[in-house]
Amino acid sequence: MQLECPQSFVTRQECEKVAFQNGYRRAHPEMGGWARFSSTTAQGSIWLAHETGGVWLLALDHAGVIAELNIPTVDQDGPGVSRYQFASLGQLYAVMPRVYELARTLPDAPLHVFIHKTKGLPSSTEAERLVIQRVGQDIFRDRLMTYWQGRCPLTGITDPALLRASHIIAWKDCASDAERLDVHNGLLLSALWDAAFDRGLVTFDDDGRPEFSPRLNEIARAELRWHAAIPLTDKHRACLVQHRANSFDESAL
Repeated sequence: MQLECPQSFVTRQECEKVAFQNGYRRAHPEMGGWARFSSTTAQGSIWLAHETGGVWLLALDHAGVIAELNIPTVDQDGPGVSRYQFASLGQLYAVMPRVYELARTLPDAPLHVFIHKTKGLPSSTEAERLVIQRVGQDIFRDRLMTYWQGRCPLTGITDPALLRASHIIAWKDCASDAERLDVHNGLLLSALWDAAFDRGLVTFDDDGRPEFSPRLNEIARAELRWHAAIPLTDKHRACLVQHRANSFDESAL
């Protein structure tokens, strides 16, 4: 099969629909049969192409998205860093929302939004610093909701009123704003789990399974119900090392 080059009118229209419906609304000139799109709200570019025979192709240049997308790449010449093949347009549509979600949150997209929103804000008094902190925490929650797809991975709860943006390394203990706003330094937990996690009464092992502090009694443990382990990246695990140490160190509380 050969790459359709230049793209036909129909192919170009389909590529635009895939991109525009999934947050990539800045169209760039086609090159070598690949239509490039970018976004004002997500980092990186995507490229879309079509082979004569029905196969659709996606190319990405965002390392963070590539690392967490968890679909096989193909040995195909083209732009970007990695390329993917789909037997149907429906399969391509199915993966695109996650591409956008990851590009909107990784690796430092929340930090850039925070810098933009707090630029010029006064920070000389404690009250002013608290305003800046609230801006950062709101951005962090918004991007955690995106990253975790609005769902507590432990319990399956999706009601926003019952979900909390839980820092793994606490805001006050972070060395920089980049660390504070890194979505890998956060978990989206239901309110009860967040309370236990924040107090160091529960933490998680490298497989995302709960570990309970000896200070938590059996009745409380039984009430902390969960259905599935949290899917963690290596960056999450690195942050959890410190949380695990503090959770079982009473002097740190």
